[in-house]
Amino acid sequence: MKAFPSTEPIYRNDIVGVKESSGMDLRDYFAGQVIEGLLADGGWAGDLSYFEDVAEGAYRMADAMMKAREK
Repeated sequence: MKAFPSTEPIYRNDIVGVKESSGMDLRDYFAGQVIEGLLADGGWAGDLSYFEDVAEGAYRMADAMMKAREK
């Protein structure tokens, strides 16, 4: 499933075509939102292992969100 698919007209003097975007994967969008929330408090340690843990956790949460959508 995709987030933010779009179809936009391309203008010159008139509409000369259409630019289509399939958007981003909904799972990636959910993971990005989770990361934003987790890092918003500013309490992150700043080392690489922390960021790897955050990224993995964000995708686990995104997977749970995708599963919940199926119900």
